[in-house]
Amino acid sequence: MSLNDIRAASTRFYDALNKMAAGDAVPMAEAWAQTDGAWAQHPIGGRDLGYDTIVAGFAKVAEIAGGGQIRLSDQRIDLGTDLAVETGLETGTIVLGGHEATIHQRVTNVYRRANGTWKLAHHHTDISEDILSILKRLSKAA
Repeated sequence: MSLNDIRAASTRFYDALNKMAAGDAVPMAEAWAQTDGAWAQHPIGGRDLGYDTIVAGFAKVAEIAGGGQIRLSDQRIDLGTDLAVETGLETGTIVLGGHEATIHQRVTNVYRRANGTWKLAHHHTDISEDILSILKRLSKAA
């Protein structure tokens, strides 16, 4: 177990996040720990509890996503035996329903090691007023 293992898990998650931004949520299922104890607090607010709910939530976003690029910068990792905490700044863009949102938010990710593999167990970002505004416009248009 090393920092490189956590960096690899982080890379898998951000690769999956960018694929979701392009409309493909399938890789997201592999990035997450398959446990009812997983949870996510997204930039649109609310909280998803459990692997199935989290993966379904990302799939809903992928349905309206049309591109973008999300990057992690200022990465800091605190590594324990079976848990690791990653903090940083997510920046970039995402296109939702044809509207581009700017991403600039703090993030905390918690990774859990199970059966020798590190998977995401928690993802928490700041609220994104830009994304919320787009979702509000899309819901009014529907």
